[in-house]
Amino acid sequence: MDKPDTNTMESGQLRWSATSNQNAVLAIIVTSYLMLVVDISIVLTGLPKIQTELGFSHAALSWVQNAYTLAFGGLLLLGARAGDIFGRRRMFISGLALFTASSIAIGFSPSPTWLLIGRAIQGVGAAILAPSTLALLSVHFSEGQERTRAMALYASAAGVGASLGLVLGGLVAQLISWRVGFFINLPIGIALMWGAKRYLAETPLKSGRLDLAGALSSTLGMGALVLGIVRSAESGWGDELTNVSLVGGLVFLAFFAWHETRAPQPILPLHLFANRARSGAYVARMLFLGGMVGFWFFTTQYLQSVLMYKPLQAGLAFLPTTIPNFIAAILVPRLSNKVGSSRLLAIGLVICIVGMVWMGQLSALSTYRSGIAIPMILLGVGQGFVLAPLTVAAVQGVASDDAGAASGLVNVAHQLGGSLGLSILVVVFAAGGTSELGDLTSWAHHITNTFDASAVMLTLSLAVVLAFVARPGSQTLSR
Repeated sequence: MDKPDTNTMESGQLRWSATSNQNAVLAIIVTSYLMLVVDISIVLTGLPKIQTELGFSHAALSWVQNAYTLAFGGLLLLGARAGDIFGRRRMFISGLALFTASSIAIGFSPSPTWLLIGRAIQGVGAAILAPSTLALLSVHFSEGQERTRAMALYASAAGVGASLGLVLGGLVAQLISWRVGFFINLPIGIALMWGAKRYLAETPLKSGRLDLAGALSSTLGMGALVLGIVRSAESGWGDELTNVSLVGGLVFLAFFAWHETRAPQPILPLHLFANRARSGAYVARMLFLGGMVGFWFFTTQYLQSVLMYKPLQAGLAFLPTTIPNFIAAILVPRLSNKVGSSRLLAIGLVICIVGMVWMGQLSALSTYRSGIAIPMILLGVGQGFVLAPLTVAAVQGVASDDAGAASGLVNVAHQLGGSLGLSILVVVFAAGGTSELGDLTSWAHHITNTFDASAVMLTLSLAVVLAFVARPGSQTLSR
């Protein structure tokens, strides 16, 4: 009887082991990113329950989102630099630990203040965690087919996560409690930290400095600015704290700009804004997210407070947006090759504007099918067409040394644009007329005013794209 070929068996075992490890690495990284995406949307369908249980005012409710996104966006570049200096795996695990612990604290929130502090700390954890996910993906998967497959699964997590978060948030809010949506992060976070220690390799450490002054001044500046705008919705523009917050925010942001020109290793290289098209892409992204955030934030309140949907019904009601968004994003590379990236970007913005104007026609008597579902499809398709071309425009022509900073700035514009936009829309909501929020007609009137304002922001985004980004021969997205 012939002896088995031990060399062949060992080779096969090594290949199986390598593949098994790669699958584990991919599962850890994609699941961690999915957790971040789900956490942004899972809170949306629970907002009415959170407001009722903890006693949030209409304006203060926006801080449930803004506390998270401001900390996330403001400290994102610092988190990326920390990963370079201290190691991506170490920061990945640290960010997971902070994110998970703060999720539990949020779940036990006895008051609005407690919840908002927890959301801010959760945003810090996300800022530490998120930059390491893509870097670790690049380390563990070689360039070519392996990395392309890994990146595709990573990107798909955004579309899946948005739908999953809305439905899951509605399910737990309706059947158990909105708090469960945060408690479920505990077993997931512990499993991911264990897997990271076992399967993820540490990246080489780099020398460098943390630009703490830049990170803190930019975050405090944006936070104070948003605080002033949101406070004006309840206390008016003549309120002393409102004006102090607005002036303080502008002072912090001015200091940040001055500091970045003198810092030895600035968190944000200001020469990135020297390119006209690139600067336009950042501004257009902030305006786009500023407009779209109102759709997500106020539509869930319209569905539950005007149409009297249960939280789970409200989550499912968003599927006409999330599913087309996912499909459109997949089609972007092919369509970009045919019509051009900039043209597709403009088309996507026009579709979003039409959908948002349509949403602005809602009333207390509107039906879901014609008044909401159809414009939701338009908004989903439009957003799917917009984000990838905007990202390409924001990193196009960037030197290799600045690639990380430029990519990070895309995410910063994404998060901070949403925060600033939502704060403005809260003011529009509060100024929606003299009627009180005591009947369905008043609710619908106040909410649809925010959709009209969102349509204005989307139109401004289109104007910026046409003036600064769109031009002949713009780069397309290859398959």
